Amino acid sequence: MKLIFERGAPGRGCDLVPPCTLPLPDLGGFARTAPPRLPQVSETELSRHYTALAGRTRGVNGGFYPLGSCTMKYNPKAGEAAAALPGFTGVHPLQPAQTVQGCLETLAQAERYLCEITGMDAMNFQPAAGAHGEFTGLLLIKAYHTARGDGARTKMLVPDSAHGTNPASAAMAGFEVVNIPSLPDGCVDLGALRAAAGPDTAGLMLTNPNTVGLFDKNILAITEIVHAAGGLCYYDGANLNAVMGIARPGDMGFDVVHLNLHKTFATPHGGGGPGSGPVGCKALLVPYLPGARPECLPEGWRWHRESHSVGDVKAFHGNFLVVVRALAYILTLGREGIPQAARNAVLNANYLMSRLRGHYDLAYDRPCMHEFVLTLEPLKQQTGVSALDIAKALLDRGIHPPTMYFPLIVHEALMIEPTETEPRETLDEAADALLEILAEARRAPADLHAMPRTTPVRRPDEVAAARKPVLRYCWEGPAT
Repeated sequence: MKLIFERGAPGRGCDLVPPCTLPLPDLGGFARTAPPRLPQVSETELSRHYTALAGRTRGVNGGFYPLGSCTMKYNPKAGEAAAALPGFTGVHPLQPAQTVQGCLETLAQAERYLCEITGMDAMNFQPAAGAHGEFTGLLLIKAYHTARGDGARTKMLVPDSAHGTNPASAAMAGFEVVNIPSLPDGCVDLGALRAAAGPDTAGLMLTNPNTVGLFDKNILAITEIVHAAGGLCYYDGANLNAVMGIARPGDMGFDVVHLNLHKTFATPHGGGGPGSGPVGCKALLVPYLPGARPECLPEGWRWHRESHSVGDVKAFHGNFLVVVRALAYILTLGREGIPQAARNAVLNANYLMSRLRGHYDLAYDRPCMHEFVLTLEPLKQQTGVSALDIAKALLDRGIHPPTMYFPLIVHEALMIEPTETEPRETLDEAADALLEILAEARRAPADLHAMPRTTPVRRPDEVAAARKPVLRYCWEGPAT
């Protein structure tokens, strides 16, 4: 397929913008000395080019997409319709509150429902994505200890089964990260946690269900240990999809939580965004929340800033239209549908895992939540076929690969999350494909090193792509 720069001819185009009738500003030394080198193509060529690109895009609308780390599940079109309403798209964040009453009420309603789902007392929508929400939640914990004059609490406890961004967020917030190991059953080592918790503990960051897809059976004991040491408990809600409407972080003893609306509440998350990582907290942390939150007064809705806010973590009020989509999803499913979606996610994961049990090696052979992890380490030792080889072979069968080599505590890992939106027939097709690939790996392992064979781009040299990436088109000849 040709690049857009390789199409067209000089003088060709589809420019419908009228000439500027205003005086052009004097840019001084910042003005170009030559026109930018842009593709010169007709509207037909442009349309065909992007249609061809769309046809090559592999997304959830085109086939099974078991990418656990991003929960690429189906996004209902009702949410898109709601977010496209002129009353939401035609506003500006600097408008006076009295002119955007519906938008403030929308945020307040989303806050109320998400607080009910998580067991929190307040929710803030300013963080733009999950890791941003992590960082914001840690700022709340830090502000809480600082306000109490407890500056000795400098350590953040992070289990090795937590999401990989957790220790990075803790370090960015200025905490010293203390790694807490897991036991062979995938749960937190309570003995190691007790030994690490003390007067210098600021808090704990925990993903539950954790990264290996297991709900920690000792969750109440974990939060009790941290609270007894004077620390606060932070809940990474990236895996809330498995327990929403069934178990609440606030009831487990957590003081602050972030949510990934693009993971749990079916808002689009592709091509780098947009995302939304709202932060919810218990009453003791409400005074430190960032940004402004809607508040209802007798005369109407207004923006309210907390007295000891950590300040803005993003311009204005976050990715508002993502929140609209999430609210539409919540209202569509309702009180009965929210927990049913979670049950279906868990059912689908356990069904697919049962189809593969006895053929692939399970990292943890026990009932999982919404995702499970295979370890290809024994297969690689026997045949030389790696997790990467299996993932590439899936592409030839029209299936997007699952997450590879994560979590780090599982060697040669493939993390599979089918989500609640897939029917049994799709799960069976995926299981059959994985079993066929496994049989081929044992029969002709060398063949898998050359896969995929049918995709537009075959297997690239990943080392060269990482060390010598080609990030721009190189024109031939001098600029014109």
